[in-house]
Amino acid sequence: MMMRANGWLPAVAAVAGTLIAGAAHADTASAKIAVDAAKAQGLVGEQADGFLGLVTGSADAAVKAAVAEINAGRAQVYAQAAAKNGVTPEAAGAAAFNSVISAKLKPGEFYKPNGGGWVRK
Repeated sequence: MMMRANGWLPAVAAVAGTLIAGAAHADTASAKIAVDAAKAQGLVGEQADGFLGLVTGSADAAVKAAVAEINAGRAQVYAQAAAKNGVTPEAAGAAAFNSVISAKLKPGEFYKPNGGGWVRK
């Protein structure tokens, strides 16, 4: 079933609001510190699906574990926001990237738009 634009836009906005409130809970302090350092080194970036990714395709075990931990937390937040707002978890993740995550990207950090390769901000 396809939703009309005027039906899903308010839902996406509500998802974004939920994600702003829940995002801090998804990231543990030590994992966030590790990921922030890896972002500054150009090893990790933000993807249009709302999840972190490895820019170079490889990183040490600690960085991979931190990325996995944060992504698992984000997946829970997206699933909760999706259930609350009647959208898919994928739509919630994309909404988070478009309205929250992309706005927080710092100069020099990497992001990966839909269908594209890694781009440095």
